[in-house]
Amino acid sequence: MRVTIVQPDIFWEKKSANLSHLEEILDFSPGFTDLIVLPEMFTTGFTMDPGKYAEQDDSETFGWMQKISGIKEAAVCGSFIAEDKGSYYNRFICVSPSGEIFRYDKRHLFSISGEDKSYTQGNARIVFNYRGFRILPLICYDLRFPVWARNRGDYDLMICVANWPESRRDVWNTLLKARAIENQCFVAGVNRIGTDPSGNSYSGDSVLLDAKGKTILGLSVNREGHATAELSIQSLQAFRKEFPVWKDADEFTLSP
Repeated sequence: MRVTIVQPDIFWEKKSANLSHLEEILDFSPGFTDLIVLPEMFTTGFTMDPGKYAEQDDSETFGWMQKISGIKEAAVCGSFIAEDKGSYYNRFICVSPSGEIFRYDKRHLFSISGEDKSYTQGNARIVFNYRGFRILPLICYDLRFPVWARNRGDYDLMICVANWPESRRDVWNTLLKARAIENQCFVAGVNRIGTDPSGNSYSGDSVLLDAKGKTILGLSVNREGHATAELSIQSLQAFRKEFPVWKDADEFTLSP
């Protein structure tokens, strides 16, 4: 499966401008990739004012994702602000070219910034199947919590979309590698660049890693762009068979 990671700057709380800008970045032909991964809150930046920008499934952003998925013949995923029954969620959505929709609401809300006061916590870990890969989505702060991300023999690719500040870029890079190694999975970590009104700078450091934590491809620091690599499920399965550390993993249960 070919995976494309996209690293944009984000115009603060300017939805239409961000969607237009992403179309400019996504300058490749249909069939070029199977999966396009965008950052966390790719339409607004990491805003704590969800009431102004929340959307539902018939929204501008959702329709845009469907359009791009159809044009590029690839699934499109990332997170944006969703309103559901009066509550606001930082919601990961993946739209496939066949019309399948997969949703995940961010579990670990970043209380340091007040995200837990503005958004409702998700309570369901999901894994979805797409073109031969079982995929676990995470959103930014989720990356710090390995129990939630633990591979129970149920996924092959972890996707973490983020607005992760440059001041903690070493943590981002370290945790992405750790999650890949401990879970024997591919990892796609996709982050933004630029600066937000709070003064947070973002360096990107978007990357695709293999199950040994080695970099398959990485995007330039502090530069917009995209890159594509092909992931082999056969090579992943062969590595897991050759080095089956998963057999010695501890059993556990996860409370809601």
